[in-house]
Amino acid sequence: MLAIEADALRRTYTSRTGWLKPRRTETEAVRGVTFEVAPGELFGLLGPNGAGKTTTIKMLNTLLLPTSGTARVFGHDVARDPVAVRRRIGYVFGGDRGLYDRLSALDNLRYFAELYGVEARDQKRRIAELLDLVGLVGREKESVEGYSRGMRQRLHIARGLLHRPDVLFLDEPSIGVDPVAARDLRRTVADLSAAGTTVLLTTHYMAEADELCGRIAVIAGGRICALGTPESLKSRVRGRDVLEIEAYGVDEERLDRVRRLPGVRGASVEDRGTLQVVTVQTGRSSAELHGPVLTALDGVRIGRVTSREPSLEDAYIAIVEEAAGGPDRSATPAEAEEPAV
Repeated sequence: MLAIEADALRRTYTSRTGWLKPRRTETEAVRGVTFEVAPGELFGLLGPNGAGKTTTIKMLNTLLLPTSGTARVFGHDVARDPVAVRRRIGYVFGGDRGLYDRLSALDNLRYFAELYGVEARDQKRRIAELLDLVGLVGREKESVEGYSRGMRQRLHIARGLLHRPDVLFLDEPSIGVDPVAARDLRRTVADLSAAGTTVLLTTHYMAEADELCGRIAVIAGGRICALGTPESLKSRVRGRDVLEIEAYGVDEERLDRVRRLPGVRGASVEDRGTLQVVTVQTGRSSAELHGPVLTALDGVRIGRVTSREPSLEDAYIAIVEEAAGGPDRSATPAEAEEPAV
């Protein structure tokens, strides 16, 4: 039996605008999403903001009803049998919500253990196990308001595991967490998967997804546009080189010049502190494009220029850009797993 089955899931939001002449508008957040997750699998769901990741997760964990389509967790339909689904899942979201700051970690877990129906005789042992799992032993009697972001996220995971769920939904658990705490969180998540818990992870950190996930689905515009292992997704851009340029003052006009160069498959710019990093994906040796790219960026202060092999992040950007500029259709999982040639 599959841990998670999503079949043609759709979710449409209806809103009313105007006062004298009210008008109803519909926004389709999720448009026919289909995928499956095996028991014990660590599955990644990636996509830009507004792509439909969180809406999809909320339908799978019964917080939202699908407009159409079906979803099942270990055979239980999320719309017809939500109580059975809730008994088998845990939900951990990024951010500071969901904990009581004035209580200690221990008191938070005791409170949620009662809410989750954990037997009184099992609570002490279970809480001790989870505090050890997430590395909070020795700090459990401190008020949560004094916890760092990373400690809070580890406590969130402990809370989500109190009732021993078969499936754990992790919605951007490492958002805003420092690198050391994020590494500890990744280790905790990997340990959970190794112990047999099915994990569905959403994240904006591609290195995190590459390290943890056995398979990844990329969602854009409410549709699954690629699905496969990290290696199969990276194979989509394996024939490319990547040129990274540190710069100051890159505008959209210059970036468009770079995109129009022969041999350029994609170009993006990212702000990193006081500088920008221009990433250029090329369909030939990046050395051949050094000169033309720098010419296209004429008038911009240039720092270090390096070339490297494509990463999962490069594959992700290419997939999302193709989805934004390509035909309006949803790839089936079989189509998505085929590497682009």
